[in-house]
Amino acid sequence: MNKLLAECGFDDAVEAACRPYYDACGGRDSIAPGVYFRMLFIGYFEAIDSQRGIAWRCADSLSLREFLGVKLTERTPDHSTLSKTRDRLPIEVHELAFRLVLAAAAERGLLKGKTLGVDSTTLEADAAMRSIVRKGSGEDWKAYVKRLMQEAGQIEEGDEPSDEDLRRFDKRRKNKKVSNTEWESPTDPDARTAKLKNGRTRLAYKAEHALDLETEPIVAAEVYHADHSDSQTLADTAMAARTHLAEAGHEEVFREVVADKGYHAAGQLELAQSLGLRTYVPEPNRRHRLRWNNKPIELKEAIYANRRRTKTEKNSKLQRLRSERVERSFAHVCDTGGARRTRLRGIEKVRKRTLIVAAAHNLAILMRRLLGAGKPKALAAILDQLALALPLLIRLIETRKSTGC
Repeated sequence: MNKLLAECGFDDAVEAACRPYYDACGGRDSIAPGVYFRMLFIGYFEAIDSQRGIAWRCADSLSLREFLGVKLTERTPDHSTLSKTRDRLPIEVHELAFRLVLAAAAERGLLKGKTLGVDSTTLEADAAMRSIVRKGSGEDWKAYVKRLMQEAGQIEEGDEPSDEDLRRFDKRRKNKKVSNTEWESPTDPDARTAKLKNGRTRLAYKAEHALDLETEPIVAAEVYHADHSDSQTLADTAMAARTHLAEAGHEEVFREVVADKGYHAAGQLELAQSLGLRTYVPEPNRRHRLRWNNKPIELKEAIYANRRRTKTEKNSKLQRLRSERVERSFAHVCDTGGARRTRLRGIEKVRKRTLIVAAAHNLAILMRRLLGAGKPKALAAILDQLALALPLLIRLIETRKSTGC
């Protein structure tokens, strides 16, 4: 991997971009930009979600020290250095690192750039639901329910109800909702209340991947607030993918975008059509026919053109590819890559980490093309299988030689 990064000029490019953000006048020893990004790559390959875990793993492993270029007599960077470096470097530098890996993938024929698959998932935020407070007043749950009990006349001012009384009253009251317009987390105001994939209600972010459907590299990894629905973000993610591909030097511009029915919205389809994109987004079932009175003709044309495309055999094939390959990227990045729950607070920091984890995923695809294995554990499994098969192969060769075959 170091050889691959050297061939694409990774270290020189990120060091040139990071130079304005490093102070040459004293202070604690800084971490080289190439080492910083490599440590984040290790978080993906070793499925470590915290910076403390990454720092400990790098200090403990001789092979990772060699990967980072750290001698045995030197200390590896600690977690606080990782945090300070991430805060110091802007999102543009992380986007550059992501695009450098994309450029390496394009040079090796891993980017076709014709059809884009888009889907989203939720990332659990580093904030607890029990810590949320009311916007404006700053009341926590207990203070809020106590005030409601006073307004309902169940307790007098100055009374202190027990936790059981608060729970009993809260359970009986009607129209009970935890709205993002009324509640927020004091530790992470950017996090939003959302339902995760496992059905739990937690504070979260929304991560959205755009993949080259033919070869599977991630060409855009966006993070939005969790209360942003899929029908609001399709065009933004598609434009981010187009920008990344253009900056990576890929000449082919994709023309097709495939998504599920959650992305179906007249405004987004019309915007995508104005950008020269053909959408393949299934239309959700409706009780009534669409009415086009007092609406722009462009919306109607975009809806009907998308409807015609979704009734073709090509759409069925593209939807199968999307459900298989985009979901697989989330499995690699979030489940086996340690990024399902973020240990960072603030949407800007979460975006930086998501971009680098996506870049590491693309590096894994490149390594799979070169070595047949995308992660160290997969390579170790292949080597173990070869070690088991080698004695059998030697015995077979000796048998054939002895029999004259």
